[in-house]
Amino acid sequence: MACEDLVAISPIDGRYASKCGELKEIFSEYGLVKRRVLVECTWLEALCDAKEIRECKALSAAERKALRAIAAGFSVKDAARVKKIEATTNHDVKAVEYFIKEKVKGTPLESRSEFIHFACTSEDINNMSHALMLRDGKAVLRKAMDEVAAKVAAMAKEWANVPMLAHTHGQPASPTTVGKELAVVSARLKRQAGEIDRLVMPAKMNGAVGNFNAHLSAYPKVDWERLSRKVIESLGLRQNRLTTQIESHDGIAELFDAICRWNSVLLDFDRDVWMYVSMGYFKQRTVKGEIGSSTMPHKVNPIDFENSEGNLGLANAVLGFMARKLPISRMQRDLTDSTTLRNMGVGFGYTLIAVRSTLKGLGKLELNGERLAADLDANWEVLAEPIQTVMRKVGMDRPYERLKELTRGRRVNAAIMREFIAGLPLPKEDKARLMKLNPAAYTGLAAKLARFA
Repeated sequence: MACEDLVAISPIDGRYASKCGELKEIFSEYGLVKRRVLVECTWLEALCDAKEIRECKALSAAERKALRAIAAGFSVKDAARVKKIEATTNHDVKAVEYFIKEKVKGTPLESRSEFIHFACTSEDINNMSHALMLRDGKAVLRKAMDEVAAKVAAMAKEWANVPMLAHTHGQPASPTTVGKELAVVSARLKRQAGEIDRLVMPAKMNGAVGNFNAHLSAYPKVDWERLSRKVIESLGLRQNRLTTQIESHDGIAELFDAICRWNSVLLDFDRDVWMYVSMGYFKQRTVKGEIGSSTMPHKVNPIDFENSEGNLGLANAVLGFMARKLPISRMQRDLTDSTTLRNMGVGFGYTLIAVRSTLKGLGKLELNGERLAADLDANWEVLAEPIQTVMRKVGMDRPYERLKELTRGRRVNAAIMREFIAGLPLPKEDKARLMKLNPAAYTGLAAKLARFA
């Protein structure tokens, strides 16, 4: 652990920094300033391309390349310069404007200096930058999400035919297969991931209160809505035409809620795997040098799933709060969203840490076939369901009640169950099928369903 990690307040930047390093470039102060510069340069380029704005003359190929290079080559050193300017301006977005003016000074681009940040309010730049951060952060999360979903799907197919006693309300229930239960998780994760993918971040670039007031005062004949849309869509975002000074953040709330739902599915899975480990259905491969307990040498704890569960809870707490808070703003603008938005990376960071912990844990799992088989063989009472269903089919009297008397609250072995079946006046074919049945064979279409993972 590097010295700076030891003094980090947040474990995201300390203990867990190596598990979410890709997010630093996106959600750090550097990441925000870098995207502000990109938005400003993209806006200036669009103004230069607008024939109606004659004073902002068209770019030569060399000038276009130089302008784009300011954004593309933006470094941590450049960000430090912006922050130094901000120390004087006490305004973060104005500092970006002055930084770009510094960069073009003495170059052919200097003649367009006053068109940097032209007709923009700070929120035009900020909302676009935040949307870009979320777009890029989502890409990192989705890659990790797909990795864990693919791992679960592969395990579902591998163990599609392995019978397992199901548990409803924590009690033995009709058997299933390990693969089918994993397939359920895979399908849930994929569905929620699809909801995340569906969302394209909205953005606005329409001035102080969303009406293009300043724009039209200078160039009343320019189609500012079209020009704004061109810039927004060129960056992979979608235009929100109706806003106040701020983009309303409803899209951010939708994204955070969608991530929270995906996280909740994974958290549910973490808890189930933890239970299956405690029941002995899964073993965990040991790692040389690892210690499970400071006092009990035999222990191999499901720590990866516990770590994931805790971090998912933290992620959902942060993202859930932001999803509830951000859509609320007093009239055309207040600043309560500003400090809140600076914590977007916290929710993403905890999510990424959790996903990678689950993936690590899955890599250690081994199926305990003996334990699964033993549990099935110890619970013949689960066959009360198929027996009473066949009895219903042929019109026998009180089938449910008779099986309830035989099995409720007691263990029933193979001999007792087959003796009961033998005494039933069932058609020969039905009786023969039930006599052959055992808990491990009573899995319905589970094996088939597992292959849909």
